[in-house]
Amino acid sequence: MLEDAGRVRLVDVPDPVIEQPGDALVRVSLAAVCGSDLWPFRGQEAFTPGDRMGHEWIGVVEEVGADVTRIRPRDLVLAPFAFSDGSCRQCRDGLFTSCPNGGFWGGRHDGGQAEAVRVPFADGTLVPVRTDADAELLRRLLPLTDVMATGAHAAVLADVRPGSAVVVLGDGAVGLCAALAARRARAGRIFLVGRHPERSDLARRMGATDILAADDPATIGFIQDETKGGVRSVAECAGTQSALDLATELVRPGGIIGSVGVPNGVDRVDLYRLFRHNIALRAGVTPARRYLEPLLAETLAGQLDASPVVSAEMSLEDVATAYRAMDTRQAIKIAIRP
Repeated sequence: MLEDAGRVRLVDVPDPVIEQPGDALVRVSLAAVCGSDLWPFRGQEAFTPGDRMGHEWIGVVEEVGADVTRIRPRDLVLAPFAFSDGSCRQCRDGLFTSCPNGGFWGGRHDGGQAEAVRVPFADGTLVPVRTDADAELLRRLLPLTDVMATGAHAAVLADVRPGSAVVVLGDGAVGLCAALAARRARAGRIFLVGRHPERSDLARRMGATDILAADDPATIGFIQDETKGGVRSVAECAGTQSALDLATELVRPGGIIGSVGVPNGVDRVDLYRLFRHNIALRAGVTPARRYLEPLLAETLAGQLDASPVVSAEMSLEDVATAYRAMDTRQAIKIAIRP
C-alpha cells in the first residue's frame, strides 16, 4: 500500500471474498509497477494514505459468484486496468473506462500488487486465456493489461495508416508499445522521440525506424524535412506539456494527435494552431478491455510480443525496491511475482 509520498509498504490485509453474485476471486500470477503508479508515489497525484496499488495484473480464478457465466474457476485471465459492467451504454460503445458502475484497480479497490483480487463484474471485465501458460507466456501477456493496450489506443486515436509516417513521443513502456502498435498497423516510418538514449536498441526492436532526442533542437527540423512538412499522425505517450507542445509542432495541417499520456502538469493547448490548420487532438484514457481479445489472439499466435518492455522482475516482498527503481529510471517496467 501507499503510506505516503515516496513510501510503499507491503502489509497484510484480509483475504478478499465474494461480495456480489457477479464477483470473481482471482489469485494473482504476475503484476507490474506502471509509470502511472509513480504519480501518486511522487506526490504529484492525489491519494489517501493506505491506498492499495497496482492496476496491471493477470491471474487464475479461484471462485466465482452465482451470476458469473463466462469465467470459470481455474481459468487464467487477463484483467484490464479498469473493471466495468460490460452492459451499459458506454461499455456497448467500447468506452469501458467510462462505465458509470466501473472503476480502477487500487485506491479503495483491491490492487493488483497483491496475492489475490476481488473482481467486480467478472463477466464484463475479465478475458480468459484458455491455454496453459508458462513463465515466458505470462511475461508476454502482462503488458496487454495496460501498456500494450494503451499503445494500440494511441495508434487508433492518431489514425495510423499503412505506409504512413508516424511520430511517437515518449520512450517509456507506453511509447515503446505505441511504436510496436504503429508497426502492427503497418506504418511505413516510425519516428520515436524520447529522452533515454540507452533505450535506442529496444526502441528499434519494438518497431521504431528513427530514434531522436526530445531535447535536441535539430529533431523538429529533421522530422519536418524528412516528411516534407510534418506527419499526419502523432502518438503522444508522455502526458507532459513539452510532449504536447512538440506534438503540435510535428503534426502537419490536417493531421491528428492521439494523446494517451496521463496529462498531469499539462495546463495549456495551442488551440489556435489546431483550429488554424484543421489539426485534430484526440485524447483519452484507454478503454483497455476493447483491445484485449485481438491483442491476446496475436500474442498466442506468436505475432505480437510486448514483453521486452518488462525490463526486470522482483518478488512482492521487494515491491518498495521496485518503486524506487522505476522512480529513478533504472527500469522501464518491473514485473512483480507474488
